[in-house]
Amino acid sequence: MAKVLVIGGAGYIGSHVVLELLDKGHQVVVFDNLSTGQKINLSDKAQFIEGDILDIKALEKAMSQNIDAVIHMAALKAVGESMEKPNIYAVNNITGGVNILNTMLKCNVQNIVFSSSAAVYGMPNYLPVDEKHEKNPINFYGYTKSFFEDLMGWYHTLKGINFIALRYFNAVGYDALKRIKGKEKNPQNLLPIIMEAATGKRDGFQIFGKDYDTPDGTCERDYIHVSDLAAAHEKAINYLLNKHQSHILNLGTGTAVSVKQMVEATEEVIGKSLKYTYAPRRAGDPAKLMAKSDLAHKVLGWQPKYTDIKDIIQTTWNMEK
Repeated sequence: MAKVLVIGGAGYIGSHVVLELLDKGHQVVVFDNLSTGQKINLSDKAQFIEGDILDIKALEKAMSQNIDAVIHMAALKAVGESMEKPNIYAVNNITGGVNILNTMLKCNVQNIVFSSSAAVYGMPNYLPVDEKHEKNPINFYGYTKSFFEDLMGWYHTLKGINFIALRYFNAVGYDALKRIKGKEKNPQNLLPIIMEAATGKRDGFQIFGKDYDTPDGTCERDYIHVSDLAAAHEKAINYLLNKHQSHILNLGTGTAVSVKQMVEATEEVIGKSLKYTYAPRRAGDPAKLMAKSDLAHKVLGWQPKYTDIKDIIQTTWNMEK
């Protein structure tokens, strides 16, 4: 078993990754500045260090305890905000990432798993999107992910750092065993917004666009349960420690679910109708986006467990209630 430093391990996805690592017997050190993460989501079995990736001394302290591998999940991720405040995203996502890699070199840590994103692809040229698809991000958030992937490639070539970049598609859901107690702060994605409407925290919601080239006219996306993402991280750690090879891998189900289908499935799960209106399309939203994740299956032996959208919705509804 490994000793793993999870940077951003108190966040929505990070806290699920920590649970998976602990379940599999790893030692876990969580490093988080708690800007979006929550201590309530951390297991007593994990060591916690409050710190920021812009603080090199704090990073060195965290990494100077015989760490076998790093999982880097500490990024700002609001797409719209990244276009308005690129300076903040550059400092956190790029400078902070450089600090992590340089500290790894100083502390002789050779392995890193990086939370990347389908945002590196931009508008898809073909579907499903595989890892050979060109990178052409259309927002600054996606650019920061693409930049750090390239940076890891150079550090691999020049300094022997081994990495696996996991390109997430749309992360949804919560731990089915209800071990996560703190809900994601300021959610930007569809399902949490639907849930807030379902509980009366917001007065309905908007569906952006109803004239896309899809069966019901609304956008289609590839939704992957957060616990399936977590399982891929644990498998990636084992792969790096045993194989010492680097990869870039998509994580998705390969199944498209439209916005309207998500709404209707949620209504079935919660047993009530939801209030929503249609709004104009948002700039940069592709009609369809889904992953080809065959390489993750081949390299890591990973398969998504949660493939029924209603099961995914149920875990979210359990948290919302």
